[in-house]
Amino acid sequence: MNLHVFRHIAELRSQLDALRLQGTRIACVPTMGNLHEGHLQLIRLAKEHADVVVATIFVNRLQFGLNEDWDQYPRTFDSDCQKLDGAGCDYLFFPEETEMYPNGMDGQTRVIAPTMTDILCGASRPGHFEGVTTVVTKLFHIVEPDVAVFGLKDYQQLAIVRRMATDLCMGVEIIGAPVARDVDGLALSSRNAYITEEERPRANQLYLSLDAAKSKIAQGERDYSKLEQAAKREIEAAGFKLDYFSVRNAETLDSAVDDDKELAILGALFTSGARLIDNLTLTLD
Repeated sequence: MNLHVFRHIAELRSQLDALRLQGTRIACVPTMGNLHEGHLQLIRLAKEHADVVVATIFVNRLQFGLNEDWDQYPRTFDSDCQKLDGAGCDYLFFPEETEMYPNGMDGQTRVIAPTMTDILCGASRPGHFEGVTTVVTKLFHIVEPDVAVFGLKDYQQLAIVRRMATDLCMGVEIIGAPVARDVDGLALSSRNAYITEEERPRANQLYLSLDAAKSKIAQGERDYSKLEQAAKREIEAAGFKLDYFSVRNAETLDSAVDDDKELAILGALFTSGARLIDNLTLTLD
């Protein structure tokens, strides 16, 4: 196996500092493990933009809510390593929680983004994005990458990380990777493992509703509330509970208005055991 695994910050920094002195361009791909093809596409894209790719696996307790699945979240380290190695990843940072939060969780300094964090997924998962921005900032300080790659499936997360990197003058280029999908359009996700066999044939309904809304907007529809209500009916008819479905300005994530040209259509629904998110974007003439 060519993949080198680091458990401690000091050891990883020492290795990367030596590479940096040689002019090596470094990419970072943060993950929580339980890797699938979507994650591996991030690794491959990172390799196109850097000489060395550092993946991270850390199931960050700080971004999980009180009733969420931190303790049940799948830990699949051995298979993750094999997948990363096969995708050509160079280094894996796999720290213990005490390595990332040496002074404990309660007293941890937080990074708070004041915009885009209390809507959509942020409204459903209070505090989630504070956990994301805090851990991503820490990972950027540890790895000091030239470029970092995130999946566009987590569109709101990507928008927040981009804004944070700009606001805090971070010297890292943030790249969004296209959504990896199954043949029926279902976005690949670690939480797809929680979809039941009975639900699976209908689990692409969120994608179908997003695609239908995108087509109608492209054809001239501008009553976004009407489209959102239609999607709600479609998703509920398929047997799922809608969390949200919303047409937004692609950059600010404010509710879309008639003169917006760059749009993001975002949605989330609940199956019996999973919360699925997805999105599509479009540019209007």
